[in-house]
Amino acid sequence: MNSTIEDDPADEIAEIEERLERLAEAAERCRKIILASKAAIGAGIALLLVTIFGLFAGSQTTALGSIALVLGGIVSLGSNVSTLQQTLDAISAAELLRADLIGRIDLRVVADSPMKLM
Repeated sequence: MNSTIEDDPADEIAEIEERLERLAEAAERCRKIILASKAAIGAGIALLLVTIFGLFAGSQTTALGSIALVLGGIVSLGSNVSTLQQTLDAISAAELLRADLIGRIDLRVVADSPMKLM
């Protein structure tokens, strides 16, 4: 953030809100990739078992492809689980900062404001 002490807390809060939206989108992408990775692992294992038990007239290429699918799914799963955790940590930190900034704003009750004449 390019914030200085003179910045309006409302502007900083708006920046944090934008960052929270971007982080939430990134977390959702990670969740989708994690789901696809789990599906790839499951499909690779199923294809490998079908090939091993001879239920599918597959070749060595099919077996290697299924192993590659499983390994690729595991790598993708691990990477995105870590990224998701880091993103969730960043969301928590931004929410704490936002709450702190909101707490610093000198709010007043509307009823306490001076009456304006028309």
